[in-house]
Amino acid sequence: MTLAALDLFTKAGIHWFFRWWHVLFGVAWIGLLYYFNFVQVPSFAKMEPAHKNGAIDKLVPQALWYFRFAALGTAATGIVMLGLYTGGNDSAYSFGKDAGGTGHAVYMGTIMGLVMLANVWLVIWPNQQKVIANARGVLAGQAADPAAASAGRKALLASRTNAILSIPMLMFMTGATHFFAGSAGGGVAFVWIVTLLVVAVLELSALGMIGGFEGPLTKPLAEHRNIAHIGVPLALVLMILWIVAV
Repeated sequence: MTLAALDLFTKAGIHWFFRWWHVLFGVAWIGLLYYFNFVQVPSFAKMEPAHKNGAIDKLVPQALWYFRFAALGTAATGIVMLGLYTGGNDSAYSFGKDAGGTGHAVYMGTIMGLVMLANVWLVIWPNQQKVIANARGVLAGQAADPAAASAGRKALLASRTNAILSIPMLMFMTGATHFFAGSAGGGVAFVWIVTLLVVAVLELSALGMIGGFEGPLTKPLAEHRNIAHIGVPLALVLMILWIVAV
């Protein structure tokens, strides 16, 4: 068997290559996202301050490095895949008046993923830098930074929101060819508006722009189990809505 026989240098082969890396990066990103929310944060809450600061100093920076670059790699390879999925036999993944339901689902998942990427780089990482700096300062004998708690809260809300969004995002991505294949129906605009409104409310709430950082929409995010309690029903409702309307 030769390399040519594997079709690695055809459009399909190149797309497979980027899909492979897209999945690898995605597994690392979402895996670390779930680790932070379901393992690290609840565990840190049970630690003595000195042990917690030590863990923040030694563990968190490395985990966040892999986390944010896995997110970037997922987005970059996904965008390349969308560029390859245009025209010809891949028209189902196009976007526009002639796009199929699969294309609409993929692009909705893409938007959710890009919102999550923005949270990683523009909210979680900058605020976690303040938390890390505070932990290192305290370990060095300096006074605690009073802004660290607020920064940690902002990072937590963005991370919990990302974990919630990841559930419908993965539903759209993995279900694009299973639930939404075929010609798009007349309800496409309606489901786009509804879904984008849901994403906007979740995101603006996490940013403190709706109800503040301690508002009624953010209080449930203090408990990590509510990620599943919110994300799973949301994904199921959106799936049903899109199947019916698209």
